[in-house]
Amino acid sequence: MSVNKVILLGHVGREPEVRYVAQNQPVASFSLATTEHAFTNANGVQVPERTEWHNIVMWGRNAEVAERYIHKGTQLYIEGRLRTRTWEDRNQIKRYVTEVYVDTFELLGRPRNAEESQLQPQQPQ
Repeated sequence: MSVNKVILLGHVGREPEVRYVAQNQPVASFSLATTEHAFTNANGVQVPERTEWHNIVMWGRNAEVAERYIHKGTQLYIEGRLRTRTWEDRNQIKRYVTEVYVDTFELLGRPRNAEESQLQPQQPQ
């Protein structure tokens, strides 16, 4: 038995790049930052803040939602799985990249613009 499960809560680092592959299938890719806050341990040693950057990939309907509603700075909760790709660059050097393929996600926080706020239920006055 094995498990390949990733859970991330962070902020989008750049606008999603959406392209269309075979049979007009959308795929979105962007970066997500997760930050461990600075702290001082029991011995008085200060541990600095540390930010990790993750390569995020969304397919199909998730990619369409990303294109429309996810922007730089958006806070996201993501569940997915790790995938590592390899390729050779033009100098025949083997390159690797590890990506998080998203299964489910949630947009967190308030909408950034008027179009998105129309999606939220209006409070009675």
